[in-house]
Amino acid sequence: MNLEGVEKTMLLTLYTKAKHSQKPNHKFFDYMAIDIISEIDYDFSIADKDRSMQMGVISRTIVLDDMVSEYIRSHPKCTIVNIASGMDTRFNRLDNGIIKWYNVDLENSANFRLNYIKDTERVKTLAYSAMDPSWAEEIEASGDVLFIIEGLTMYLTEVENKQILDIIDENFKSCTIFTEIMPPVSVENVKEKSVEEMDAKFIWGVQDGFELRRLNPRFNWVKDVNLFDGMNVYKPITKLFT
Repeated sequence: MNLEGVEKTMLLTLYTKAKHSQKPNHKFFDYMAIDIISEIDYDFSIADKDRSMQMGVISRTIVLDDMVSEYIRSHPKCTIVNIASGMDTRFNRLDNGIIKWYNVDLENSANFRLNYIKDTERVKTLAYSAMDPSWAEEIEASGDVLFIIEGLTMYLTEVENKQILDIIDENFKSCTIFTEIMPPVSVENVKEKSVEEMDAKFIWGVQDGFELRRLNPRFNWVKDVNLFDGMNVYKPITKLFT
């Protein structure tokens, strides 16, 4: 499939969403993930064995779906930019029939995506590195803009993460960013076997979202949302120790 390292993790997340969607007690339903996984000839046994990865993907999907849905309700004509989109299918789960959506990813990943998920009038895939400012020039947005940065920051250096924030700052007068971060203790100690076997490693993190302001102080910190919020919805028993 010509995918390398971190790029392959997008198959793990897609498979996990498809598998979860087929369970009777699913917390979200992703019909497109199910359809795509049925078409991809790949050994997903590595994902089946990694409970930690599964729990993380499902929990963050629950959290971000809720956050993005709320944003769309408040800004029904918004433009959403999904950075390092991989095989994400959130648009298909949350579309209100009006929003515009851009998926930004490396050329290799973007081309792989387009084999299974075609662009439409309101959905466009841009083949760029998140650190290449050229992608920002292709975003057509006159109103509210939401950026989603999911499952990326922990694989990049601090300098690279700063580059992404600077690109957004330099090209958009105002916007909201939902970004997943990982605290340093997790970067050092969390081991997701399926991720490591794909030669992808966590390398950077911050303790909380407020710390991101030192990368670019022109942004305001709004709030942190804990991944455990999604875990508690998925597995209510976790409330006992989260």
